[in-house]
Amino acid sequence: MSALTKLTATEAKLALRAPLYTAFGLFFPAVLLLAIGAIPGMRAVENGRRFIDGWAPSMIVVALAMLGLQAIPAAVATYRETGVLRRMATTPVHPAYLLIAQLVVHVTTALLGIGLLIVAGAAVFDIPGPRHPLGFLLALVLGTVSVFSLGLLSAALAKTAKTASGIAMLAFIPIMFFGGVYVPRQFLPEVIQRIGAYLPPGIQALEESWTGAGAQPLQLVALAGAAIGTAALAAKVFRWE
Repeated sequence: MSALTKLTATEAKLALRAPLYTAFGLFFPAVLLLAIGAIPGMRAVENGRRFIDGWAPSMIVVALAMLGLQAIPAAVATYRETGVLRRMATTPVHPAYLLIAQLVVHVTTALLGIGLLIVAGAAVFDIPGPRHPLGFLLALVLGTVSVFSLGLLSAALAKTAKTASGIAMLAFIPIMFFGGVYVPRQFLPEVIQRIGAYLPPGIQALEESWTGAGAQPLQLVALAGAAIGTAALAAKVFRWE
């Protein structure tokens, strides 16, 4: 078993032993969708479309933001604060391995939570699944990595868990806003919607792949650039101490 595989398995066990963020990532988006859908007005049909159908993709943003911008920075910065990273520095493990392990564990959690969200929405409210599955999956992967890379970057820069959470919050609030979590996107000004279309996690690409004609290539390119650039920067600046 390689060092990266062992480290990833260890991080997975630790995530299960401290399940607060894991539980939020897995269950909270689906629970929130069910709670919103229980409101009769959310299921009313307007212009041939129910409100709940259009808001379902925004629940994906909740899972990504919670895990990528809360769980990852807190975990890595806590390791630094408590001296875990200092001890790991005495081993041959490359610093990037820890970031990759965190990414694998929390991306897996996010994908499971999003799968549960889709299944729950379909079973309870008959919300159709993504109309363009491959495009949706591509947009989801790029959006997930782009958001999680921001979390890795904040963890790489911060010396304490509190500082990491503060840095990550600079991205958390805008991502939730542009992602239509606080206010449904159809009620936002058009210019805000356009800006949000090219910002992580690519909510418009997710929406269009789920309910519309499919994601636009330029949106996917923007997400890929954000994901690759931020992940590379996080790996470059990360140090054990």
